[in-house]
Amino acid sequence: MQMTPQMGYDRAITVFSPDGRLFQVEYAREAVKRGTTAAGVKAKNGVVLLVDKRITSRLIEAESIEKIFQIDDHIGVATSGLVADARALVDRARVEAQINMVSYDEPIGVEVIAKKICDHKQTYTQYGGVRPYGTALLIAGVDDSRPRLFESDPSGALLEYKATAIGAGRNAFMEIFEADYQEDMDIDAAIMLGMKALYKSTEGKVDAATLELGVVTLDDRQFRKLSEEEVAGFVSRVRDELKDEVKEENENSESEESEE
Repeated sequence: MQMTPQMGYDRAITVFSPDGRLFQVEYAREAVKRGTTAAGVKAKNGVVLLVDKRITSRLIEAESIEKIFQIDDHIGVATSGLVADARALVDRARVEAQINMVSYDEPIGVEVIAKKICDHKQTYTQYGGVRPYGTALLIAGVDDSRPRLFESDPSGALLEYKATAIGAGRNAFMEIFEADYQEDMDIDAAIMLGMKALYKSTEGKVDAATLELGVVTLDDRQFRKLSEEEVAGFVSRVRDELKDEVKEENENSESEESEE
């Protein structure tokens, strides 16, 4: 049996292919692309994280699936990909935040913790006997005077965004963010933008029980997850605002298909 050209290069993390690729890292990115959709939106006075939890059975207790985690008082993360890998990174990040507090008597910076997580993830792309983390993180928090939002992928790469998404629905979210994001939005408007992207990408199938929202603001500098009642309020608002728009889009697409 003849081997395909890439088969000799995807067995170990330390071997580059002739065209400069690390296939194990690319496979880890594919694991993230198949994960649940998570989004982050930066407002003028804070940051919002939003995750649509994928419930595969009606027998699952939705609250047992956790995709948004608190790292420090002022920092939270949202995950997509392998949740077990994400929990390991969250535990490490929490330890780093406490080490910084004990060593320097001040909260760790959002960019500092993001780089520490990425440095750790990068080492798992460089040594034999390990595999890359199959998860991407959105790291949100507030520094002294401004909100911050970072995205980290399995390779350890780090980018700062005004609004971004990871997981299966990334492309649909990014189209809406590119079109509708405004830098002067407040937290309420940022939540509604994320909800709008979710509503349109799922064609209106939004349920407060399977939705996680986390926010941190410059006012109280305290990251917190919204209660199900608070989430339900935003779900009702976005349904009222967008139901006619989505219905019209669906009718247009059906009429175009019938003409073809």
